[in-house]
Amino acid sequence: MKLENILFGLIVLITFSCSHTDATTMYIANEQVDCVGVSPQKCMQIKFNSLDDWTFYYGQIEGFTFETGYYYKLSVSKETMANPPADASSIKYTLVEILEKSTTAID
Repeated sequence: MKLENILFGLIVLITFSCSHTDATTMYIANEQVDCVGVSPQKCMQIKFNSLDDWTFYYGQIEGFTFETGYYYKLSVSKETMANPPADASSIKYTLVEILEKSTTAID
C-alpha cells in the first residue's frame, strides 16, 4: 500500500513539474526586412492568422533556420520567460514542426 502511495505521489509530482507551453501556428513571410531594435537589423515578418497583416519579429525562433524566398507555416511552442533581458522579448518561440514551406504565399 505504501509503495502505491509513493508511486502515485511521484506521478503527480512529475506531471505538475513539467513546464507548460502553448502551441500556436505562426506564418513567416518570404523575405526579411530592415528594422531597428537596439540597432539596425533584419527582421522576419510574422503573423499568427493568415488574414492578419505582417508584423516585424525582432527575435529568433529556436530550432528554425529562415531561408529567403520561402513562406512558412510553422507550429511553434510559446513560452513566457520570467526574467528576459531588457532588450529581448518576454516570449520565447521554439519550432515544433514546419507545417508548410512554399515559394508562394500560404493561406
